[in-house]
Amino acid sequence: MARFIHLTDLHVSHPDSGDGGLHSDTPAALRRVVGIVNAMDPAPDFLVASGDLTNRGDRQSYHLVQQILGDLDVPVVLALGNHDTRAGFHSVFGDGASDQPHFHATQLGGLHVITLDTGVPGRVAGAICAAQFDFLDRVLPAHPDLPKLIVMHHPPWLDPNGLPWISLDQKSTKRLALALKGYKTVGILSGHIHINQVNHWHGVPVVISNGLHSTVDLLERTDLRIVDGTGFGLCVWRASGLSVSFVPLSPTPAEFGRINQDRLRKFS
Repeated sequence: MARFIHLTDLHVSHPDSGDGGLHSDTPAALRRVVGIVNAMDPAPDFLVASGDLTNRGDRQSYHLVQQILGDLDVPVVLALGNHDTRAGFHSVFGDGASDQPHFHATQLGGLHVITLDTGVPGRVAGAICAAQFDFLDRVLPAHPDLPKLIVMHHPPWLDPNGLPWISLDQKSTKRLALALKGYKTVGILSGHIHINQVNHWHGVPVVISNGLHSTVDLLERTDLRIVDGTGFGLCVWRASGLSVSFVPLSPTPAEFGRINQDRLRKFS
């Protein structure tokens, strides 16, 4: 069994960046999550942040992300999204201002965690480049005994009638399905569209969290109505499959009552 946290769409901007495009205090939201995670008992095995780490991709904001996440007591897996810049990210988290995509693989909590970079500079929609598919061909067979957990900002293309910017392109989606065929993939962790949603794609759960910036009104069917709403995913992987609970952070829920643990244990 593995327990892990799924964050996405952090959209952190340094206070000195002059960013007027934020809907909420994203650095404060990230600090709050770090405190929550560090207080968990038992502690999660790791934390995933699936892209849009910053809102503008500037170096100053990546330094702030690094500073806040540095207080975490658990390992962190980072992916990049369309609001990120590779040069800004690598200048802080890497070896220099590289413009190369950020993809990697590691083993955490008994899972083979594979991170892909679905961002395309200058575009909102996502894609996976040829170099990353070559990487998948190498790393997927490397640990045949470990189930695979894929981390990527853009979810696969699912709806032929959907807006083209909300997902990977069709070509990348089809090729990813072929690459993962035959491997036990417990889930894909994504973000990008700022909603809580679980889809099933070729038998694989695609888990999307609304993130730490804002969410959208799902009942508004004409325009994109942005509303207050942040949160993260509390994930548990068991041999039977992946379970996810979406934890709301804002707006702050009103407490109607409380039932203590002793009484709860007496319920039949």
